[in-house]
Amino acid sequence: MIEAFLFDWGDTLMIDFPDAKGKMCEWEKVEAVAGAKITLLSLSKQSKIYVATGAADSTEQEIKLAFERVGLSKYISGYFCKENIGFTKAEPEFLKSIISMLKISPSNIVMVGDSFEKDIKPALASGITPIWFSSINNAVIKNVYTIKDLTDLINHKINSNI
Repeated sequence: MIEAFLFDWGDTLMIDFPDAKGKMCEWEKVEAVAGAKITLLSLSKQSKIYVATGAADSTEQEIKLAFERVGLSKYISGYFCKENIGFTKAEPEFLKSIISMLKISPSNIVMVGDSFEKDIKPALASGITPIWFSSINNAVIKNVYTIKDLTDLINHKINSNI
């Protein structure tokens, strides 16, 4: 049973506009990734939803403000970042700390992210089930499920295979 989903922030749940400067909560334009709202609404009915981000310059409250601006914060149970974890996403202790704080077995946690290096590899190393949100065609990697659309996460067939 999946007790918790960890989602990356930029280009997984919210669009990371490359020309935007500063903290996302202060950007003139913010936008959720297509399918994010319906996916979080559906998944949050059975599992806790968390954001696990490598954004080192934003505080937990600033991250939450960005999600409030696109109407996603009501589905999210918490936000993990350098400020409240004490480690960067690149450090192995980042996911280990989250697992410890959640008090959930890694086998009951799913990590969804767009970066193979920053999201998928660390999840695999931590015993968390990874789901790679990628547009790469036919990306087949052992023990890694790949989706091209966030709404694929609410498909019953996919959930039963996780």
